[in-house]
Amino acid sequence: MNPTLLNQELFSFIKESPTNYHAVETASHMLSQQGFTPLFEQDSWNLLPGGKYFVSRGQTSLFAFCMPDILPKEPLTFQIIASHSDSPCFKLKEKAEMGVEGHYTKLNVERYGGAILSPWFDRPLSVAGRVILKTENGMKSQLVNLNRNLAMITNLAIHMNREVNNGYSYHVQTDLLPIIGSGDSSFSVPQLISKETEIPAEDIISFDLCLYNRMEGTFWGAENEFISCGKLDDLQCAFSSLKALCGDCHREILSAAVIFDSEEVGSQSLQGACSTFLKDCLERISLSLGHSHEDFLRSLAGSFLLSADNGHALHPNYQGKSDPTHHPYLNGGVLVKYAANQKYTSDGITGGLFKLLCEKNNIPCQTFFNHSDEQGGSTLGNLSMSQVSIPTVDIGVPLLGMHSPYETGGAADTLYLYQAMKAFYETKICRTSDGYELQK
Repeated sequence: MNPTLLNQELFSFIKESPTNYHAVETASHMLSQQGFTPLFEQDSWNLLPGGKYFVSRGQTSLFAFCMPDILPKEPLTFQIIASHSDSPCFKLKEKAEMGVEGHYTKLNVERYGGAILSPWFDRPLSVAGRVILKTENGMKSQLVNLNRNLAMITNLAIHMNREVNNGYSYHVQTDLLPIIGSGDSSFSVPQLISKETEIPAEDIISFDLCLYNRMEGTFWGAENEFISCGKLDDLQCAFSSLKALCGDCHREILSAAVIFDSEEVGSQSLQGACSTFLKDCLERISLSLGHSHEDFLRSLAGSFLLSADNGHALHPNYQGKSDPTHHPYLNGGVLVKYAANQKYTSDGITGGLFKLLCEKNNIPCQTFFNHSDEQGGSTLGNLSMSQVSIPTVDIGVPLLGMHSPYETGGAADTLYLYQAMKAFYETKICRTSDGYELQK
């Protein structure tokens, strides 16, 4: 596969996914076009051998799966890739309109996730998310994307903040409020949405809206060897898992991709990795086939999960921030991530198995450890284990500027990530008493 075309597909996926709501909608369209059938949590599931299905929760998490063509006599084997739909951003508060002396209108926002704040200044922003509308008999949600240069968080001139280059501490409530208008006293967010979308303002009960960076993905570097784009963490993994799932999967396993929400704020939500979403989906699949609870527990014990969330490359200007003997590079291949504090779930067996899978398929692979004096972040694998226990390895590809609104990665790494996920779905991982076997 051409890596340039694959990255262009990734850029298009991210452009259509300015929020976690849109990411799940974009993923749903992608799956529907490949013959996947939508399911609903409140309905009964009638699953057929060889069937392809997906279900969402809260409009921001999604579980997609391919049933084995041949149902085995033994309990099912689940092979799952987990990623997440959310990214650090600024969410609009309900009463978002703030007038300033009749000449400016600002938006009142709050911080979502651990964003790098300084890159949000002085660049065109827009607003997207969902609005909740009154209907004749109740209410409904509708996604919106105003999709034009609409707002900007402007810097204070250096003449008025001489210390800005000496380590300025930003405050969201005072420094990060975007300008959106010139002081029209009648301005309101519902009226703006109505003007841009023709949704009647009086029908809007509430909303979940956020700011997003308008800059599209691009290639750069002496040989166009780098990519930069918003939301590479973690839509690069989500996109790659879905694209791999839409290809050929092993006929005897249940292949699945789960995209969680709320990872950037701790995953404690109805649709986060700490929720029952993954467990509920897996258990319902098992029950639909008439399997017992013991069969389900046996399935979990024989299954395998890739927790796919991007990691950190060695930064050429800050080499001392990386572990001294593990230096992941852009375009160096897929990361296997380890942490003694179990923020990552990889151990010698699960990490070794993934490395072997990559080796057998000629896919470059790298190892990541945090610098021992630096606190690393948590991710999906260890959190989802609080609900469902499956042997897991944490993987991703390396980035620079993670949690910036415009992150940087290697142009070749998207292909390596996709190839590794494709190989994972094409290979049956069989657990033995002392390890694993890989079967094509």
